[in-house]
Amino acid sequence: MKKYFSLVLFAHSVFALPFAMIGFFLGVTTTENPFSWYKLILVLLCMVFARNAAMAFNRYLDRNIDAKNPRTQQRDIPAGKVSAREALTFVIANCIFFAVTTYFINSLCLYLSPVALFVVLFYSYTKRFTALCHLVLGLGLALAPIGAYIAVTGKFALVPVLYSLTVLFWVSGFDIIYALQDEDFDRQEKLHSIPAAIGIKNALRVSVVLHILSAACVIAPVFFNSFGWVYYVGIVFFCSMLIYQHLLVKPNDISKVNRAFQTLNGYASVVFAICFLIDAYLKTKY
Repeated sequence: MKKYFSLVLFAHSVFALPFAMIGFFLGVTTTENPFSWYKLILVLLCMVFARNAAMAFNRYLDRNIDAKNPRTQQRDIPAGKVSAREALTFVIANCIFFAVTTYFINSLCLYLSPVALFVVLFYSYTKRFTALCHLVLGLGLALAPIGAYIAVTGKFALVPVLYSLTVLFWVSGFDIIYALQDEDFDRQEKLHSIPAAIGIKNALRVSVVLHILSAACVIAPVFFNSFGWVYYVGIVFFCSMLIYQHLLVKPNDISKVNRAFQTLNGYASVVFAICFLIDAYLKTKY
């Protein structure tokens, strides 16, 4: 199991998981649906299985590319720690576990499970034919808040969709920043990314636009739901992290990409989710 889970970077779960909790408790606090530990555990299991499948499939599909890229040569499959067959078996098992888990949530989650799996797995192919691969990655993680909301309520609603759009634009924007590291390699290998297509300077401009859209989407729920001051603190912090990462990474200096990618975005999602949950708790208590 340790060998298999080395395929999955659990640190990256801090991007989508906090927003899944936002979607879950939004469903609990704004509708008549009661809180259920059973359903919460099922949602968490779905998050784990989907994340395992997506990341392991990415490692499996990109194994030959990773072996050529100096930045990724030490990943598990090219380094020989995990075989390609073992990785694919891990992917299939997690896809099955994900679908089975949705069966115990509600019928809509079950019916949508193939769609969710298709999106999170399809991302790994996209860099082979489109520079919009960053948006597909964002879409995969954006399923977290709306998926968790559907798990609670069995239906769609506008506000969780706004949180999904927040994740879509946020993740797409910081994935462009992360891809700056591979600009030259992607061009050499004829792989597609926004930095490879339009250069570092213009790619950072696209990232800024996407993060402005993300900030707009994270603010938009205040026009549809009632929030307290703690939520507004979360908005300020989230938007501040968006701004800060663009101050760290410049066209002539991308040495701080990893700090912007992992640390700042991890803080952004976790702190924002904590502020949302505290605000939701205070509303129910008082």
